[in-house]
Amino acid sequence: MGVALEDIKKLRTMTGAGLGDCKKALAESNGNLEEAIEIIRKKGQAVAAKRSDREAAEGCVLVKSENGFAAIIALKCETDFVAKNADFVKLAQDILDAAVANKCKSIDEVKALPMGGHTVAEAVTDRSGITGEKMELDGYSFIEGDNVAVYDHMGRHMLCTMVQTNKPAEEEAHNVAMQVAAMNPVALDEASVPQAVKDEELKVAIEKTKEEQVKKAVEAALKKAGFNLYIAESEEHLEEGIMKGNITAEQADQIRELKKTTAEQKAANLPEQMIQNIANGRMNKFYKESCLLNQEYIQDSKMTVSEYLKSADKELTVTAFKRFTLRAE
Repeated sequence: MGVALEDIKKLRTMTGAGLGDCKKALAESNGNLEEAIEIIRKKGQAVAAKRSDREAAEGCVLVKSENGFAAIIALKCETDFVAKNADFVKLAQDILDAAVANKCKSIDEVKALPMGGHTVAEAVTDRSGITGEKMELDGYSFIEGDNVAVYDHMGRHMLCTMVQTNKPAEEEAHNVAMQVAAMNPVALDEASVPQAVKDEELKVAIEKTKEEQVKKAVEAALKKAGFNLYIAESEEHLEEGIMKGNITAEQADQIRELKKTTAEQKAANLPEQMIQNIANGRMNKFYKESCLLNQEYIQDSKMTVSEYLKSADKELTVTAFKRFTLRAE
């Protein structure tokens, strides 16, 4: 049977599917709109299942604050082309609007929300069928309460932040939200850093300090023995030195043995207190770089974020922040 253009347009409005897909679905359903909608939905499920192992690395990140509740959500897809599509962005915005209106506390709550006669999760699957790409919701986070500033970095829908202050301070909160976007803090302050992160950072700091002390001892021994540090740096450089006639094979063996014995001796006799002191210094640097209130304020490096806030109001501080980006950092 022939398919009326008006029916095709109506189905497209109802589903967002392409004209060709709408025409096919109507022809298959003999013009029955409800059956055509189901055909399009099943196509979405098939596409989603087929592409489940694909990486959804593109998409859009949106943020919103309303009536004492703020949230960030990311709707991911496979290509930048789909991510910039107006219908795709609208779907993400509709989902975020619903999440904020319902004050959802988890991504599962968001997925279960009603949308267009189905759930949000089903709406995402349906859209996957329309675009032919894998899609998924990710990065959902929220802050509940007053005094929340939200920031969409450069309006590109790729990096969003939220910052909550302990009292109204719209300008300062917005500036700190920009700070969070630029500097990617891991915690609010030193006390807020998870113990597991502290333990891992201290472990890395100690190991790095030990490696540096051993390296210094090896370099000092090589210099004292009259060997070129560049040539002695690696096996590749040793072979290069032999090939160019800068050292003999016997000298290369001497370098290897000197590096080995010096490293072993130094590693076995490292002063523990010195290592701990240097590692603690590295931890202090970590806190300064990674804790929001300790960070240098990006608009004035002479003060920390905490000092910037107190310059506006001695009691002003940040109580919470959230950040999400599509790009790995």
